Amino acid sequence: MKATYTSFILVLLTLFTFACSEETKEKLSSSKPKAKGSIGEIVLAIDSTKWAGPVGEELRGIFEADLPGMFRSEPMFKVHRVDPRAMTRMLKMYTNLIYVTTFDDRSGGSQVINAQFTKESKEKAAADPTIYSLRMEDEYAQGQEVLYLFGNTEEELISNLRKNKDRLQNLFEVRERGRLEKGLLARKNAAAQNEAKQNLGIEIMPPVSYQIAKSEKSFLWLRQPSPTERRPDISLFFYETDYLSEAQTFPENILKMRDSVAGKHIFGDPDVPQSFMTSEKQIPPSFRNMVINDNFTIEIRGTWKTNNISMGGTYLGYLMIDEKKGKLYYMEGFVYFPNEVHRDALREVQTILLNTNVSWSENQGA
Repeated sequence: MKATYTSFILVLLTLFTFACSEETKEKLSSSKPKAKGSIGEIVLAIDSTKWAGPVGEELRGIFEADLPGMFRSEPMFKVHRVDPRAMTRMLKMYTNLIYVTTFDDRSGGSQVINAQFTKESKEKAAADPTIYSLRMEDEYAQGQEVLYLFGNTEEELISNLRKNKDRLQNLFEVRERGRLEKGLLARKNAAAQNEAKQNLGIEIMPPVSYQIAKSEKSFLWLRQPSPTERRPDISLFFYETDYLSEAQTFPENILKMRDSVAGKHIFGDPDVPQSFMTSEKQIPPSFRNMVINDNFTIEIRGTWKTNNISMGGTYLGYLMIDEKKGKLYYMEGFVYFPNEVHRDALREVQTILLNTNVSWSENQGA
């Protein structure tokens, strides 16, 4: 399942001194080493003074923004700030690089970045204050995303960063899910896929590591059977019901439905009925509307606990409406990983769930 998002910012290839044909670029790229770096990791090159000031504050609000609906503060990305003068060959090999500067800055770090711009390119930027970014692929390594963020002044750059916060976050979120998909979804659990088609009428893409914990009409629960101290306990569940009215999409009704399904089907300990899962009410969940594959969708991020308070964690869910089928689908991944960061596990959940096709039909084949 692919989410529909607004296309990203204008790419101005004339801003830099180098230019070459597509064929030449492909040859150069293939001769470069492969990029490195963990999923969700960004190297950000910016002068230390600028990082400590208003520009740095704006950048932290974009790339280190807290994920909503969490027990504790967890940033969206793991950012490594580096002075441009200290950008070694090894650092330039990272998968995600961001260079930030303003053309009026005379500090040493900013001047290193500014030197890559020609006089003509600076004049073009000066003539159009809305120009603030340049994306380059495979600049130093294969599979790399390099983003230049710039402005004639700090005020101008800050203004553009504020206007494009969601786009900048989305650029790296979509890219990182794409990187994660390649390995995560390489091998899928065919038995779970078949259960989802038969009992819910949808197509899912569960990795082979997720096993069936419970399956019945209109409900499927998958779980990774062997969590460890370094590997979180992640579960996925899918539920379908008839779509009767818009009221089913109201936040309070989504939570009631979620708790009803979880209370009936999901237990911390199957031998202890009092251990059923419920929403944590003290931390308000966040809701975000979107459209995915022409289906109205609501993303929910929140926290959960068992009714006897023996377990707890975070969850990410999607409620989807397929009006042609007259069905409402709710799918969720919840994480149990005490005292550890949940960001990466939730990104895995998101990658799997956003590859679900609720509009699947038998006519599409197996």
